Amino acid sequence: MLTVTPAAIEDIKILIPRSFADARGIFTETYNRQRFREHGIDQDFVQDNQSLSRDTGTVRGLHFQSHPAAQDKLVRVLRGSILDVAVDLRRSSPTYGKWISETLSAENGKQLLVPVGFAHGFCTLEPNTYVLYKVTNFYSAEHDLGLAWDDPDLAIDWPVSTTSAVLSDKDRRQPFFKKLPVHFE
Repeated sequence: MLTVTPAAIEDIKILIPRSFADARGIFTETYNRQRFREHGIDQDFVQDNQSLSRDTGTVRGLHFQSHPAAQDKLVRVLRGSILDVAVDLRRSSPTYGKWISETLSAENGKQLLVPVGFAHGFCTLEPNTYVLYKVTNFYSAEHDLGLAWDDPDLAIDWPVSTTSAVLSDKDRRQPFFKKLPVHFE
């Protein structure tokens, strides 16, 4: 059993796989191609990525890959929790420049399907948070791009201040939305 609902931006999907609990613990089928197809989700995932963020307030993103290496992402949390964010970069979309956020945790089991054409990032809400995401294209350094996580024009409601966020040097140097060339029509 799999529950799929659209997010505030309909092309982004919130997935909740069914879990089965007994005296031993919990079993969850997190991905099943047949079940996903039954819900109109037919991505061909080719790579899994996993991150550990040690500190609460760690921000990773906002990242995306441009064509021809653009990626759909299926994001879930193995341990801890995150505020997951996706920003619409599709110029012809009615939600261009808009963003959604969803709290994903090991406890709630939610997954977020972020399609091609969105920048994606997250902020950890707990220490020692593990995030796993499947992608539909291999990593390409040449096509690896980003967007400033704290862009005032986007006004994303992050649960961390700009002074206390833990960031990579790369994420500190990402361009603002207005300066970003069009990568997705």
